[in-house]
Amino acid sequence: MAKLCPPSMAFMLYNPVRKFLTNRMRIIRDAGIKADSVVLEVGCGNGFFTGTLARAARKVIAVEVQKAMADKLYMNLGQAAQQSSIEIHVEDIAELSLPAGSVDVAFLYYSFHEIQNQETAAAVIARAVKSRGILAIYEPAIEVGNNAMKQTIGIFEKHGFSAPFQRGKTIFTRRALMLKA
Repeated sequence: MAKLCPPSMAFMLYNPVRKFLTNRMRIIRDAGIKADSVVLEVGCGNGFFTGTLARAARKVIAVEVQKAMADKLYMNLGQAAQQSSIEIHVEDIAELSLPAGSVDVAFLYYSFHEIQNQETAAAVIARAVKSRGILAIYEPAIEVGNNAMKQTIGIFEKHGFSAPFQRGKTIFTRRALMLKA
């Protein structure tokens, strides 16, 4: 079973040091997110990216499996959580029903390694992403090794995504950007 970040540790995910060290707007631009994009944010946690995504894109569909973490998301977003540009789902991505081809970019930031049913989740994500849409996967390098990242890429290739058109690693993060065929 995948190990989820406990809500009691949410302060580690949304803090001034992480905000300083993470250039969220650069990551959003690198992921191909534009002002007219509909973004599926998988594993939004307490909203470290959600508000920034909502300001950068037309719509964000934020998915979080843990109710206690989603409660922190609502708290961090405040009034912005009520905007029509943010749609929040508190459920497992593997069980979510989204219209086919309704998403321009699937954005998975430090989340895929925590998903229990990765094959089904990848199928749900692939169905939601439109043709020529982008899958942006970012994983923590300390928890997700090179082989695990290759396995993740392989799962998404089986579900219609091309080999990564961009791949990289920093001290903290492994990254893969893929297009849906």
